[in-house]
Amino acid sequence: MKRIWAIAMLTLKAAYRFRLVRLLEVLLLGSVVVLPMIIKDDGTARGFTQILLTYTLGVITVLLGFSTLWLACGTLAGDIEECQMQMVAVKPIARWQIWLGKWLGIMLMNTLLLALAGGAVFALLQWRARKLPAEQLTVLRNEVLVARGSAREPQPDWEPIVEKIYQQRLKESSVPAVDRPLLRRQIAERAKAELQLVPASFLRRWEIPLGAARHGLRDQPLYVRTKFQAAKKQPGSSFDAPKTYRALWQIGPPGTAQVVRQEMSTPAESFSEFEIPPNLFDERGILTLEFWNANEETLLFPLEDGMEVLYREGSFGLNYCRGLFIILCWLALLTALGLAAASFLSFPVASFLALGVLIVGLSSGTLSQIIEQGGIVGINQNTGQVDNPTVIDRATLPLFQGLLRLINLVQGFSPIDALSTGRSVTWEQTGLALAQIVLLLGGLFAAVGITLFTRRELATAQGTQ
Repeated sequence: MKRIWAIAMLTLKAAYRFRLVRLLEVLLLGSVVVLPMIIKDDGTARGFTQILLTYTLGVITVLLGFSTLWLACGTLAGDIEECQMQMVAVKPIARWQIWLGKWLGIMLMNTLLLALAGGAVFALLQWRARKLPAEQLTVLRNEVLVARGSAREPQPDWEPIVEKIYQQRLKESSVPAVDRPLLRRQIAERAKAELQLVPASFLRRWEIPLGAARHGLRDQPLYVRTKFQAAKKQPGSSFDAPKTYRALWQIGPPGTAQVVRQEMSTPAESFSEFEIPPNLFDERGILTLEFWNANEETLLFPLEDGMEVLYREGSFGLNYCRGLFIILCWLALLTALGLAAASFLSFPVASFLALGVLIVGLSSGTLSQIIEQGGIVGINQNTGQVDNPTVIDRATLPLFQGLLRLINLVQGFSPIDALSTGRSVTWEQTGLALAQIVLLLGGLFAAVGITLFTRRELATAQGTQ
């Protein structure tokens, strides 16, 4: 471990001699101090945090991410090309120790820079919060600067439901093989529509289990967050004067004296959040919400984010630290990626390869579309599917499926969105980020990089200068 630590300290010292690190410090300072002053918020608690957290932490993550890739590629490839690594490799130190020492040194730099930038954002957030009006300051403390858990209605397993209807349709009528994927999607959409659509003058009930969290929610207020879409818009409506829809809510165990009724007007296609009194769930921890559609239009509540219940789960400070730790996990992955590329390539080629892999990792939407269509060549415009897969489709589709599974393991962690909306970054998410981002995918890049670096002939690299 002493050898790895020695390499890490040398890497950290070398990093601070680069002009990039000094420029990075200036840019980080500008993103923390200057950016919130240039972009004005709307005076609300949520608009306030949108500027200070979403933009500043987003810019900090991008700056640290690209500088990490550049430094990881440059520190190893540069040492090899400048013949410094040849001097280190002849000493009694294994190459895997050199590789891990480089990784540790870059991560020490990232930890210091992220801690300084994150601490500055937190301090600025607390200082500027004092300037908000008293009403918005209360909203900020109760709904934004807090770690809130969420509960949703459990969803049924759609696959057997869709499969049963699908097989029944095939028995009733013959469907061409080309149209069968489209038929399956239509059946799935219609099955889900039964839970999403609320016709005019109809009632929709949600039964949301609070689970083990119910034991700590006695005498604590809860918040209902909803979003719906309208089947048709009011003629002549504009974005300046959106139409609002009448919502009649009944919350609490049906048929008891605990039931609370609320009436409000809310716009469509935007999130609405309102507080409800405490202790409205039953002894099983089930919170019942009933919505009566008193409008002429049919309303649609999306299954993903149409209805959820939010509750206080912890403090913002600890939640903020967990969010920064997940960002650090992403930086650890980028460090491993850059070092793996530099283990067998020159600095320019390694940087190009690392950026290419990063772009592929950010293209999960495109990969999902290709897999859903069944290929990339010869797409039928009517069905949206590839009718006759080519050799290229058959060869690349399994590769894309494997890449998408690997990307999905690490892509579901978004601490910045959670922090800016007052959502809880749980210990479970933090542990999964460490396991999946750092240990699994980062370990995969490390294994590849160490293997290639161990087998690389350093004298060959020296001879190409």
